[in-house]
Amino acid sequence: MNEAQRFPDIYPALPEMILAIGAMLILMMGAYQGNRSTGAAMRNAVILMILAGIAVVDTSADKTIAFGGSFVIDGFARFLKVLTLIGSLGALLLSGDFLADPERRKFEYPVLILLATTGMLMLISAADLIALYLGLELMSLALYVVAAFDRDNVRSTEAGLKYFVLGALSSGMLLYGSSLIYGFTGTVNFVAIAQVAGQGGIGLTIGLVLLFAGLCFKVSAVPFHMWTPDVYQGAPTPITAFFAAAPKVAAIAVFMRVALTAFPAIAPQWQQIVVFVAIASMALGSFAAVGQRNIKRLMAYSSIGHMGFALIGLAAGTSEGIQGVLVYMAIYVTMTLGTFACIIAMRRAGKPFEDITDLSGLARTNPSMAFFLAMLLFSMAGVPPLAGFFAKFYVFLAAIKAGLFTLAVLGVLTSVVGAYYYLMIVKVMYFDDPAPAFDPMARGLRTVLTVTGLFVILFFIYPSPLVDAAGVAAKSLF
Repeated sequence: MNEAQRFPDIYPALPEMILAIGAMLILMMGAYQGNRSTGAAMRNAVILMILAGIAVVDTSADKTIAFGGSFVIDGFARFLKVLTLIGSLGALLLSGDFLADPERRKFEYPVLILLATTGMLMLISAADLIALYLGLELMSLALYVVAAFDRDNVRSTEAGLKYFVLGALSSGMLLYGSSLIYGFTGTVNFVAIAQVAGQGGIGLTIGLVLLFAGLCFKVSAVPFHMWTPDVYQGAPTPITAFFAAAPKVAAIAVFMRVALTAFPAIAPQWQQIVVFVAIASMALGSFAAVGQRNIKRLMAYSSIGHMGFALIGLAAGTSEGIQGVLVYMAIYVTMTLGTFACIIAMRRAGKPFEDITDLSGLARTNPSMAFFLAMLLFSMAGVPPLAGFFAKFYVFLAAIKAGLFTLAVLGVLTSVVGAYYYLMIVKVMYFDDPAPAFDPMARGLRTVLTVTGLFVILFFIYPSPLVDAAGVAAKSLF
């Protein structure tokens, strides 16, 4: 008898167990050794992320349901869990310089990242409303603390407070929506809800709207995006990179699972919500970023726009649409980590800079950084043949096949508008008079930038591994 047969419920949740138990052990180590254990805690956190990734890949290829139907492992969950772990691992690699400062050297940082990631993995596998809420709160509570991690910085504490207050509001809306859904269906399980939801009813519709409102907050989609620019700008930059990558993957994952598993019978109703949110997010993300001069605020509006593009695939409601979302999220995480590696490297004499004009003439002071950043920005704009073009291509194609022609056209138009502010940064780097040179990039930043830059440049040569894996993952939802 193997481990999976001996522990039928524990084995599917092995990645979560690895991260949770590992986080507790690191916490105990830090409690005894103090902040001098921060370096070891970071290294151990990276090892735990890798072990969790191996455990995700090693799980059975068949669909597995555990904990009385509350927890599900399928191809969809495996794909997104690996992507989430990559996002969290990248954020840890970007945090080395931040924690090198003696005033910020706190062993709690990797513990909070591990606990947030544990919540994300649980969220991705949630198969009922209670598991969804538990995963969401475990993720959110750790993120509230980490947003205000730089306690001596007023902007960081303000960001943490804003995120907490608005996050609590969104959690309340989600919880109230969940209670309405339970009240009108008599169950919290997604599959059981799907069997009853076809009867419809105004109460169930209101519950669905409130549930989606809470999820829109987590993916920072319009009209629940208001926290994003302030939190992105106020939080320390490595933490902003973490916010922009891994939590978005987990939130968009549960968005798709809830819509397609619990409410397939009332797809026309929730498709209207998703179409509106997608159009509003793309429009605001494209137009509001044009006047930004702080690069972190610009990336906040950029992420709002990108979530709008990703939701196009969900609006299609087809296997091809979900495949497009998965490909989009994988490429989005890669582009985001690479771009933030450059933003973190914007330092002179150890002091961080965030204004776009600080990148002036970067092509002459640091040609390799300028080249990779330009490629990442071109990719975000959707310029072929870079990876970002294919990300948008797959979601637009799914929308067209589903008959959502207006949505696809609006997506293309807002993408053209959004290209302006990406190209503006490239113009500053290559055509403006050079500003003083930045400090040399740390090894972790160079590694992340090189890997992500090469990925977006070379993706078109051999896209099939990612596209095929996304296709298999998408089919497991249907």
